[in-house]
Amino acid sequence: MSDLSRSPNVFHPTRPSAVGSRNSLAQDGRDQKQEYDQLVQEETDRILDTIQTKLPAEVLERLDVMGGLKEKLYNYFNQNYQNMFNRYITTTEDEMVKKIRNFIDKEENKTLARYTPKEISAMLDEIAGADKFNTGEVEKSIVNMYGHLHGHIQRGVNDLENETNSLLRQKTDVGAFIRGENAYSVVKAAFKDSATKPKTVTDTKLSVNILDSELISPIFQYQATVEQLIKDQISRTISNLIDQEVERFQDELIDQGKEELTDSEIIFEKMKRVTNYTDDDVEDETSKRYTFLAKDLMQKIEGLRAEIDPSEFDPVNIRENLKKIIDMENIRNRGFNTAVNSITSILDTSKMGYQYVENLKNARELIIREYEDTDIENLPDERYQIRLKYYDSEQLEKEREVYDQQMEAFRQEIQKLYDVIEAVYQTGRSRFKVNDYDDIVAKMSRTMKKRKDTFRFEESGDKLVEEMQRTWNEITLLKANPTDVERLNQTYRHEKKLFKEMLNKSSRKLEQIYGYQNPQERVILDDRVRFLRREFDDFDYLINPYHIQSGVVLDVDITSIKRKKFTLNGMANVLNEFLHGISKGFQDAAFAAFKRRRSTIRDDIGMNFSNEYDEPVAQSLPSHGTQESTPAPTETVSRNPASPRGQADVSPGKGSISSDDLQEL
Repeated sequence: MSDLSRSPNVFHPTRPSAVGSRNSLAQDGRDQKQEYDQLVQEETDRILDTIQTKLPAEVLERLDVMGGLKEKLYNYFNQNYQNMFNRYITTTEDEMVKKIRNFIDKEENKTLARYTPKEISAMLDEIAGADKFNTGEVEKSIVNMYGHLHGHIQRGVNDLENETNSLLRQKTDVGAFIRGENAYSVVKAAFKDSATKPKTVTDTKLSVNILDSELISPIFQYQATVEQLIKDQISRTISNLIDQEVERFQDELIDQGKEELTDSEIIFEKMKRVTNYTDDDVEDETSKRYTFLAKDLMQKIEGLRAEIDPSEFDPVNIRENLKKIIDMENIRNRGFNTAVNSITSILDTSKMGYQYVENLKNARELIIREYEDTDIENLPDERYQIRLKYYDSEQLEKEREVYDQQMEAFRQEIQKLYDVIEAVYQTGRSRFKVNDYDDIVAKMSRTMKKRKDTFRFEESGDKLVEEMQRTWNEITLLKANPTDVERLNQTYRHEKKLFKEMLNKSSRKLEQIYGYQNPQERVILDDRVRFLRREFDDFDYLINPYHIQSGVVLDVDITSIKRKKFTLNGMANVLNEFLHGISKGFQDAAFAAFKRRRSTIRDDIGMNFSNEYDEPVAQSLPSHGTQESTPAPTETVSRNPASPRGQADVSPGKGSISSDDLQEL
């Protein structure tokens, strides 16, 4: 059995190689006590010799050189040397223990199963060591990976819940197609039976509108001017500065013990600060609107669009260089390219292949079809088509004008067909046979006029029923006069219902006229009714531009087998991933503006031992050491005689608050 201690935690004063041993194996036979005594004795004698040489004789006579002075020097050196030696030994032992333990941990970790390969961990240790190597980016990557993993798991659970609910309901609806957090973006969703295979196939249309304010990366039209892009960047900068200023004002109120601002007050505070950064004076060069970009530079790029005429292009001009800076930042194309890359990558990873892509970059429109052919007769029952387009306010105005014109055209054609069929009915019916209610009214009209009620028609002044103006067409209920808001947001719901009922009534009228006969006139009129009904249904299937706001519109047309629904379920996942990737989602202003009180934020979680934390706290406490101690300049103890004794102001003073608001008690 060896006498060598095998553990670094063994303490013994004389046992070799033990921690704190005076006879360590590193001494190699040397007498530590003798060397220590010799060192102290020599230093004491050297100082005594210096004192006897330097001091005058009359001073030496008064000093107790022979006994007391030497003992005092000896004891002084002995004490200080012991203190230094003990500190050195303690520090050395601590470092040795740490190194031995780290070495043991390192060797043990090499043999354990770890996520990081052994070679990578050894390489990181060799670069600078675990205590010096900056692992911030690696840690952020790991956090992002875990975050994405949790997000995928959560979305998978949501998809499982949606599919389970769909199976329990025994039907497919919008709730199973798109998740609840994205339901607000749906403009139109319709499920209908296929026109060619109504029993087995379902046609689904889903339209989603993502507003400009909800886009993670803003989208601009290709022809947007450089001036507009720069002004948009300046506006975003001003908004951020105002938000930061309001937050600082909110913190000052909290420091003063006042109540926080309400949501309405925050809005007004932001409005009041707008004039600090900009104004409406366009002509003045010193105007605040030209703080970020001078007026002469703004005039250089006025009207400059995405392309410059080659005959006017000069690489040395100010205008061309300003445009080059904007083009290098890729502000114009960044947003739309991000959306295109997002939808195509999601389709690839989700195994939703496509054969046809048309990326109209300058028009900000993307068309993706699973199959290149557009003939329904040649296409399978599982297919989809995606149309992604960005609309600005000017485009929406044009779309609304065209929509109004198309609605008016349908009104004219359907009314014309309705009048033609009514004329055919009137000319073909027998005058001597009662066919409907109108024939009875025409037959009894003379008798009704002869039997006038004297009290009713002469004294009261009421008109005859035949003389009254008819306001109800007996097809749909009356429509209220639209207000200005309704005129600016036309729904056309009443008109669409009226036109469909007119077409249905026309079909019933043809059956009443011809019965089971099929002359040439009936075939022509039936074809016209079917054509108008098919075209109007397709028109009604489209998105009403009055219900779209400026932003991205994603229009998805899906055809799927009712019992299979492969394309429907796959496209639901694609759409939800796409919305999650490019949209910030809906944010309630009350929750978006919510900010934790700084008094609940703990900045000392890192357990840092620093004077930055200790000094202000120590200064705020009353001193107990000496009677002559004076309060520090940052002392916050109340010295007002009128204030109650024993009460202290614990709110931070001006000098005790650092710039990052760390000193919260």
